Amino acid sequence: MKFDSSLFLGCPMYIQRLLEAKINSTLKRGKSVLLLGPRQTGKTTLIDRIPAQKRITLANPFDRIRYEKEPFLLTAEVEKLAIEKSSIRKQSKHPLVMIDEIQKLPLLMDAVQDLIDRKVAMFILTGSSARKLCRRGHVNLLPGRVIPLRLDPLNQEEIPSSYQSLNNLLLYGSLPEIVLQKNKYECENLLEAYVTIYLEEEIRAEAIVRDIGHFARFLELAASESGKIVNFTKLSQEIGITHSTIASYYQILEDCLVAERIEPLIMSKTRRKLTKSQKYLFYDLGVRRVAAREGDRLSREQLGHLFEHYVGLELIRFIRLSQYRYRLKYWRDQNGPEVDWVIETGDHYIPIEVKWTQMPALSDAKHLQIFLREYPQAKNGYIICQTPHAMKLNKNIYALPWDQLSEVFK
Repeated sequence: MKFDSSLFLGCPMYIQRLLEAKINSTLKRGKSVLLLGPRQTGKTTLIDRIPAQKRITLANPFDRIRYEKEPFLLTAEVEKLAIEKSSIRKQSKHPLVMIDEIQKLPLLMDAVQDLIDRKVAMFILTGSSARKLCRRGHVNLLPGRVIPLRLDPLNQEEIPSSYQSLNNLLLYGSLPEIVLQKNKYECENLLEAYVTIYLEEEIRAEAIVRDIGHFARFLELAASESGKIVNFTKLSQEIGITHSTIASYYQILEDCLVAERIEPLIMSKTRRKLTKSQKYLFYDLGVRRVAAREGDRLSREQLGHLFEHYVGLELIRFIRLSQYRYRLKYWRDQNGPEVDWVIETGDHYIPIEVKWTQMPALSDAKHLQIFLREYPQAKNGYIICQTPHAMKLNKNIYALPWDQLSEVFK
């Protein structure tokens, strides 16, 4: 697969994010926002588009040290701002305050909580690590006081048409800065820098793990195994660390928003050998490839696996942007049949198979047919593939082009 640099000519400098409307509607309801997301997904760019009376960037050492020495300054400054705001006729008395990279100074969360409770101000907080917002083992997300939202890399509906090549998406992912680059060399350099910075800043500088060498090896293997069923024992033997350490390393990836955990569907009336292990998906395919130390010349088998990974990530992003409390799972019987992805809606299932083909056939749907017989609450099954047009393979199984994935929710 090759990267087509000509696709990037004429791309806009800002890509409209679907989450922006959701943030604005939340603020109009008088609610504060906690915007979480991995690094480089565009959190700062997004909130910079929203008018605010005060902005604090804790990535700036001056601001960070200032508030670290005197945390009460935030309360004093915001209270003064609120007084000034309320004195202006026809304006809301509640100023909007933005704090970027709140995980760098979690102790400010207490002041934010107090100001929200006293209705002094509204806030937009951003963070790239739930781990650093922990207090006594619990994540302090100000429950009931802020609406937590998640900003992911660009999804299908946000990506400019000039970039929407399946090759580009599988090899280079969909981080905004990557999408706006003009050639593969710039993309490679940015992705390499991200993986290096992640190791240096998130792991070494924060002293999350004692042995950075073991974690670096784990990160490489976890990236290469991303999207597959995890075998903790195999990983622990290969790296030379305990099973529990592997589990803790995966928890670090989750807390730093780098990996998504996918649970299996284990409820069945007739099958007793359903797999119960989890899968983990790296949040971006470009980051995954570089962290796994893979090149850009991949086999058909590798491409098929990445395609399945891509569909899983897109389903997660569609679910997050929707108003529904759906969950993404997978289904596998140890005796053979398996379905790549299953959307659990609460009262029914949507099974999805991913195939690296342009000409899907009913024979590609044999595991979907087994699933539909096993679970009557699943009405239709879908094959996501490279067919140019949607197809009906039988009465309740459809094949969809990969760029029409959202049709499974309709």
